[in-house]
Amino acid sequence: MIHEWSYQGKTFLPTDELLESYQGFVYCLMNLKNGKKYIGKKFFWSSRKLPPLKGKKRKRVSRVESNWRDYCGSSETVQTLIEEGASFEREILRLCQTKGECSYYEAKLQFEHDVLLNDMYYNEFIGCKIHAKHIKS
Repeated sequence: MIHEWSYQGKTFLPTDELLESYQGFVYCLMNLKNGKKYIGKKFFWSSRKLPPLKGKKRKRVSRVESNWRDYCGSSETVQTLIEEGASFEREILRLCQTKGECSYYEAKLQFEHDVLLNDMYYNEFIGCKIHAKHIKS
């Protein structure tokens, strides 16, 4: 069972204006049976290329809402546990205005919590490549 997203101790019910202001978020999933966690990031938006017009090239992409509302992490272990009926709490730790900010805070929190060394986390790797200009505002 997957619980609704929470943010700052409340159910996360964003307005359209709030979603437009942010690119994504850093989150924590917690297994309610054993307390084991997973820290990751998810974007509110994804891009979709438009089909080409007859006789013309079309590079423009449309921005569509991602599957963030139903998302339950990219960890195969977590996915398997959910399929087997495990119950997970979903918490948004930080809202981010850019993709770079999402990547930075995901990695920062993963390192701060020693997710690769601590058996209380499902995370199996930390991947990041972040440029300073993408997070400074």
